[in-house]
Amino acid sequence: MASSKNGNIQVGFKASIISLFVVVVLAIGLTLVYLSFARITAATDSAASKFIGKVSELSADRIGSQLRLVRENLATLRALPSVASADIEDNPQLNALLAAMLKSNSQLFNLYIGYNDGSFIEMDAINTVGIEARARLEAPAAAAFRLVVISRSDPASTRSRRRFLTEGLETVLELPGPPDYDPRERPWYKDAERRDGSMLTGPYVFYATGKQGYTVRLPLEQGRAGVIAGDLLLDVAQELLKREQLTPSAAAFLFDDEDRILAHPQMSELLGREASETIPRLRETDMAGVLRAIRAWRADSNSQQFFSDPAGRRYAAAFQPIPNAGPASLHIAVLAPVDEFFASILSERRRLFMTAGAFVAVMVPIVFFIGSMLSKSLRDLAAETDRIQKFEPSIAPRVRSMIREIDELGRSVSTMRTMTEAFSRFVPRRLVERLIETGTPLQLGGTRREVTLLFSDVVSFTEITERADPTQVMQYTSRYFAAVSHEIMSHFGTVDKFIGDAIMAMWNAPGDDPNHAANACAAALAFQRANARLNAEFEQEGWPAYRTRIGLHTGDAVVGNVGSQDRMNYTALGSTVNLASRLERLNKSYGTSILVSSTVKRRAESQFCFRSVDRIKPKGFAEEVIIYELRCERTVADAVELEFCRSWELVYTALSHGAACAKVELCAFLAKYPDDGVARYHYGK
Repeated sequence: MASSKNGNIQVGFKASIISLFVVVVLAIGLTLVYLSFARITAATDSAASKFIGKVSELSADRIGSQLRLVRENLATLRALPSVASADIEDNPQLNALLAAMLKSNSQLFNLYIGYNDGSFIEMDAINTVGIEARARLEAPAAAAFRLVVISRSDPASTRSRRRFLTEGLETVLELPGPPDYDPRERPWYKDAERRDGSMLTGPYVFYATGKQGYTVRLPLEQGRAGVIAGDLLLDVAQELLKREQLTPSAAAFLFDDEDRILAHPQMSELLGREASETIPRLRETDMAGVLRAIRAWRADSNSQQFFSDPAGRRYAAAFQPIPNAGPASLHIAVLAPVDEFFASILSERRRLFMTAGAFVAVMVPIVFFIGSMLSKSLRDLAAETDRIQKFEPSIAPRVRSMIREIDELGRSVSTMRTMTEAFSRFVPRRLVERLIETGTPLQLGGTRREVTLLFSDVVSFTEITERADPTQVMQYTSRYFAAVSHEIMSHFGTVDKFIGDAIMAMWNAPGDDPNHAANACAAALAFQRANARLNAEFEQEGWPAYRTRIGLHTGDAVVGNVGSQDRMNYTALGSTVNLASRLERLNKSYGTSILVSSTVKRRAESQFCFRSVDRIKPKGFAEEVIIYELRCERTVADAVELEFCRSWELVYTALSHGAACAKVELCAFLAKYPDDGVARYHYGK
């Protein structure tokens, strides 16, 4: 059924697939009936060549996508703090992420990380290998994963162990690991350290599986030096190539610049023997004609070639490089006899006219059924992705279908939900939600807009934590971040980043917030109240209080994504950011908790009580900036607070104008409020 949305006509999936089927069958079928035999012959050559060329492009893209997906997974892993810091021992979150990646990437046999001190972690998907390989690994029957951890963080001793895990990552068996294994001596580690742009090792036969493959590796860029890698099985590519059976005699295979056959749907039949430690070459087979076509392709760069085999049979062939293979130089070849295309078309020409109408009539109900089934699955997938986009919980089971691609898509969406839930622990959820809501493009670049910036810092955090237990430091600091971040987000703010014990937050980006200055002030006060409640709990638990200072400033900043294509950060840049950070640090000089700029005060003074503090000349600003202390909401300000602010403003006015009585009034104010940090600062000037 057709519908209109935003002025555009949209057609339902069932109606479109039925209409497309009828139109395509009738148009192609009836046209072919009236073609002459000579034209069919000429068209067959061209069509076969172009069709095989398109198939080779699609196949190359699929295999290239597998390589890209593996590289993206490795890049995702190396960005994790636990990987960068070599936190590999007894890390269930890291183990769960490794297992999830192996489950969602059938072409990966394992993932592993080696560090510059010789430490090592490896997880193998042993449920994908045969009985012989499992026996070689000493894997028990219930094991789905093998986890090897070698720790050399203590130079005096080496800890090495192997654990066999179930699908639910429960330990089935634990054995000693290899004590003498050193990842730094392995080729995949040494080659990656050269940083020559190579992502893949040369092809070889894996010891654990007895199958051919490559190792995909990336050097760690942050934290501890090391290499992260995964073994890519080529038999997955062989299964993909089996699907490209265009005609009974058609074939597709994977090869490299040294003319080695790396993947073939019938590898053992092609070689006349079982797979061995040697990777076969084209010249060792009866594919001499193909080898000539490959040489012609390399000579003239024409990906579509024709050649004849020793028996004189004419073939159409197409060759394509595999994207993302890098220096490994992988290529795919697709070839088929031209006469099989011709014979099929000639046979259909005799029957097509009489059977076309009947075929369409019979197939319409079937297509209708299939369209209904597909449309339901696609609607369910669309609903699930909408829930993922909105971070809504879902209790619906995974979408399943008899159609392999839709079933795989359902599995991918389920995996995406798992990965989204996992990575929501590392990426600010509110920031992702706002980026999605506002449609901010996930690409490098930004715009200039007015924002309100907040910087906070814990007083003497290093002194508090330097002698404390690291686990307790992380636990209590995480509680602090959770409590105060909740207040920021509850007042429409976005937590940009955590910088040690400091927090940077912003308002009016990425979404619009017309009251951003007032909301930031409310958040800062709520921040301090939440901090006070948390400090009371810390005191009862014997942990030092976290006393926090805050700086607020409103101004223009460049807001957007900064970084690289592999790793971006949505943030704000410019002098506005610098001034907000400077105000936070100035709290120490004035003995205050929340300092704001005059811009913030001007925007929010109808709702909050402020008092003047000083005039400063920050670097990068042409004029002096008046700064204020944010005291409280006007709705809760009592007579004592109002009298305090009124008395100070009289003193500050006298100080600002250099009045003769200023020092006397300041002394009188200090006599009444001896602990006021701002007054004591001006008295000591």
